[in-house]
Amino acid sequence: MSILPVASHRDPERPCIITCALSGVVANRDQCPAIPYTPEEYAEEARRAYEAGAAVVHIHARDPADGSPSYNVGHYRAIRDAIVDACPVVINFSTGAVGIGSEEKIAPVREIRPALAALNMGSMNYAKYHQGKKSFVFEFVFPNPFSEIKMLIETMNRVNSKPEMECFDAGHVANSYPLIDMGLLEPPFQYSLILGVTGGIAPTIDSLLHMSSCVPQNSEWEVIGVSHDQWRLVAGAIAMGGNIRVGLEDNFYVQPGRMARSNGELVEKAARMVRDQGRETATAEECRKRLELVNR
Repeated sequence: MSILPVASHRDPERPCIITCALSGVVANRDQCPAIPYTPEEYAEEARRAYEAGAAVVHIHARDPADGSPSYNVGHYRAIRDAIVDACPVVINFSTGAVGIGSEEKIAPVREIRPALAALNMGSMNYAKYHQGKKSFVFEFVFPNPFSEIKMLIETMNRVNSKPEMECFDAGHVANSYPLIDMGLLEPPFQYSLILGVTGGIAPTIDSLLHMSSCVPQNSEWEVIGVSHDQWRLVAGAIAMGGNIRVGLEDNFYVQPGRMARSNGELVEKAARMVRDQGRETATAEECRKRLELVNR
């Protein structure tokens, strides 16, 4: 045990909670063959991730017929049920989407009641930039106004799904403060610090230090590093006592030039990095206790 004074959310002696984001919504199998489409494939990827050391899986549903993004409650339910049958991992549903209404975003959470539900914490430009072509691959405005954030939290609270606050910049962390003051968010708070999206904060260790310093006491935080910046940021978060997220939503590559064959392979590397720094990986049950989760 260290005699150094450290904040509870910066304690590198705590087991590290690993989340695995199984699919995302942007990429398809033309870009990465391991991305799951069907409930059975989600369950197999969740099992691989859990056995490799993940405590949580983050779900964006897909239409099993063609792999297109889906916000259908039935698709989410089929994926959840298949995962529950496969392993005891903690389940997290996304509510992030563009071009659909608030009710459609929250319906799977309201009807199925996952343990965790993602909550985007602010509006932003959202883009992918191609340095070689000197142009944007895509770009759009990602709207997340306070009025919608409040509605999503209130619904999550009614069904006992813990909000997982997804923050693309330091201002998004600060957006939680009035919601905490209003009593809408209750500790332990869960923050995901997302670095590497064009329009959000730059993917540097300095950025991660600053964002994590903005997180209040009585919190858990994880880093989500996007694309080739992921592993450096994962290493930094592990050293800082934070938690980490990996998976095919965020990055396809185990190392430069070698694409992962499954989500489990990405989690295996992440777990090895955790152990190499002298930390342990948290079990699903430890995650439930630390976040005071109610639902499956």
